[in-house]
Amino acid sequence: MEVSVKMKVLLFLFVVCIKSVASYSNGKVKEACQDMMPGHHHHSPSPTSPPYSITADKSIFSPGDQIKVTLSAESNAYFAGFLIEARDAANLEGGSVGTFTLLDSTVSQLLTCHHREGSAVSHTSDHHKTEVQVIWTAPKDSPPSVQVLVTVLQKFELFWVKVPGPVLSLNGISPPTSLSPQTTTAPTPLPHPFTSEGCGIRKTCLRDPEGCNPENDTLCYFLSFRKVEQGVKFELSGPASGYVSFALSTDKWMGNDDVYLCISDTNRVSISAAYVEGRTHPVTASENVLRETAWRLADGVIQCSFHRNIHIPTPNQDRFDLDQMYYLFLAHGRAENGRTHRHDRQPLISTKQVVITGPPEDLSGSRAPLLIKFHAAFMLIGWMTTVSTGVILARYFKPDWPETTVCGQRVWFQFHRGLMLLTVLLTFIGFILPFVYRRGWSKRAGSHPYFGCTVMALAVIQPIMALFRPAPDSSRRYIFNWVHLGTGTIAQVFAVVAIFLGIHQQALLLPAPWTTGLLAACVVWFVLADVALEVHRRGLFPIGQFFRNFEVYTENLQTEDKEGILFVQSQNESKGSSFKKIVLAVYLCGNLGFLALLLATISKV
Repeated sequence: MEVSVKMKVLLFLFVVCIKSVASYSNGKVKEACQDMMPGHHHHSPSPTSPPYSITADKSIFSPGDQIKVTLSAESNAYFAGFLIEARDAANLEGGSVGTFTLLDSTVSQLLTCHHREGSAVSHTSDHHKTEVQVIWTAPKDSPPSVQVLVTVLQKFELFWVKVPGPVLSLNGISPPTSLSPQTTTAPTPLPHPFTSEGCGIRKTCLRDPEGCNPENDTLCYFLSFRKVEQGVKFELSGPASGYVSFALSTDKWMGNDDVYLCISDTNRVSISAAYVEGRTHPVTASENVLRETAWRLADGVIQCSFHRNIHIPTPNQDRFDLDQMYYLFLAHGRAENGRTHRHDRQPLISTKQVVITGPPEDLSGSRAPLLIKFHAAFMLIGWMTTVSTGVILARYFKPDWPETTVCGQRVWFQFHRGLMLLTVLLTFIGFILPFVYRRGWSKRAGSHPYFGCTVMALAVIQPIMALFRPAPDSSRRYIFNWVHLGTGTIAQVFAVVAIFLGIHQQALLLPAPWTTGLLAACVVWFVLADVALEVHRRGLFPIGQFFRNFEVYTENLQTEDKEGILFVQSQNESKGSSFKKIVLAVYLCGNLGFLALLLATISKV
């Protein structure tokens, strides 16, 4: 008996669970009558333009009239489910208006919504459909204007809610001008690619790389616009497998911007306006504010164009007036099922604000913020040049210039100390710049900031340690020497790792792979110089021995000391070595050359 009861309970729970997760492939969707939202948990409506059109065979009606409503898919598109309702155009959140009659009961069925039988139509199965037609009958108590609304589902995670259809007006009543047009259609294909011809003359352009032409360059990111009567025509192009977009912003910080998206979805492109509040996902505009939309998708390049009125009155001011000054953001990234992901690279930002309806200009922009550029430059100068030079001087030039002092100290020591203090200063300034730019800790920079913080700490420890070092003749001096050497070496290695990670950060993202190779060549150049000088110091380098022999030979040539001519005395180690100086000079030339190329690359991103 107990087993039977348990089985019944389990069976009941199983039925309840199945019911709670079942999708309505049979079209029995009365629960969605009010908000017309599918009960697909963890999925939200697509922000893209739907690849469907909704039409009516007449726009004026009298009570009792019958109007044919058609929902059709674009070529290569289909829909699996749908929900059609007609509502008061002045109150789209209200109940259904009128009733429907089926033309094909195999693909559609009537629903009772808002306590009115036959006031909505839905699908009967999840089979793919390209068109459905129904008859809407106007009621005797009809409001002045009625709008058809449709929710369309292509697959479980891809659907559009309350797609605005045609507006139907009662005979003798003028339709309100603020309502949606009678037919909602997707953008049409562009016959030809865009061109940069006329940039700065007939239209304003923003391009990356600077001066590129989207007509023949598939790697060109391109935005152009020009005033056309009471509106502005925009053209947007870029190589992306997901989306390209641009935004109007009052500052150079992402957030609270007027955004326009061109999203690739299978074999079509959707064009929409959106708004970004803070650093969040764009919220697509509820009203269609774009007209004459068109697109092109070929060779991995997305292109779209549209017109927008200069002034669009909106309750929350999401659409900016185009006769004002804004910075332009140009971004791209991945998209899945019509939903955009975070951009792949730092957006291209115009170097100055521009009036959208102003005179044509050929604008320039940058993907890396100026603060991040200075951060990279300071760290490169500090850890690729000043540190390496200071290390070489301290390690190999102590015996040189024994009788020459600078401010009472040996030459090598003053240069070493000056270069290292300069490194600490550059590191400190470079360290705080990303925090100023990010306004805190960067959560998307991976391990780069952790290496950077470690380097900053070690860079501060080194001069403090040197300040309290024992005297040269102290018995504990060797402890300082080893700790100072070890700390400096670890800091140098960590700094190199941080720099390699830094050049691939989204905020900088230097062109790969050649910048990585250039940085690696700079490191190898230092290692080669260090090895050459170390071999020379140990007396194993024939060229170094030749220079020492030649130096002693020339010193004793005018004397009769033939033994001095033939024998190299060890005391000559204290004199300046021509070989070491040549190696240092060659190293500095190569190092500064690598540094100049890297800094030039940073300035151009």
